[in-house]
Amino acid sequence: MAAQKRWRFAMVCSSNMNRSMEAHAVLGRAALDVESYGTGSQVKLPGPSMHEPNVYDFGTPYGGIYDDLRRKDPDLYKRNGLLPMLKRNIGVKVAPQRWQDNAGDGVFDMILTFEERVFDLVVEDMNNREPRLFKSVLIINMDVKDNHEEASVGAKLALDLCQKLEGVHDDWEEIIDDLIAAFEKQHKRKLTYYTSFY
Repeated sequence: MAAQKRWRFAMVCSSNMNRSMEAHAVLGRAALDVESYGTGSQVKLPGPSMHEPNVYDFGTPYGGIYDDLRRKDPDLYKRNGLLPMLKRNIGVKVAPQRWQDNAGDGVFDMILTFEERVFDLVVEDMNNREPRLFKSVLIINMDVKDNHEEASVGAKLALDLCQKLEGVHDDWEEIIDDLIAAFEKQHKRKLTYYTSFY
């Protein structure tokens, strides 16, 4: 009996801080092969007001962001959940990474995004890459609000979806419509999906 194919997953949100990192942590604990990214031009986190966000470059270590926010206003950033979120992130990887700069990270089997705008940016980026391997990649969007509670729910749904995909023994392209429809019915979530190529 042949060994079951292992999938390689990418979780993508805007800043690689909340939704993609919660999913990365949950999938990692389940021993799935997972990475995570953001698609924004910079990492943006809430600040003292809507007009004063905290902005960092991708690649700034989570530990450095944690120290910066703790220095600025530890009570505010603990209360709004940013410091606990950053502590979680520190335990998952070193720094937020930008999707558009990830070509050297290798090939993924499935890319899961958590909002339509991010999905569009990932699809656009993949379509702008010159296919060299002609290996298909499944890109799926599942809208998840960018707050801690919804990120937790979204991560559990992401795990369920990824485990279902890893359980596919045949060519996923043959069964993807049925698998997505069953997932949508079970979880009352609408998914959008697209196939691109490496």
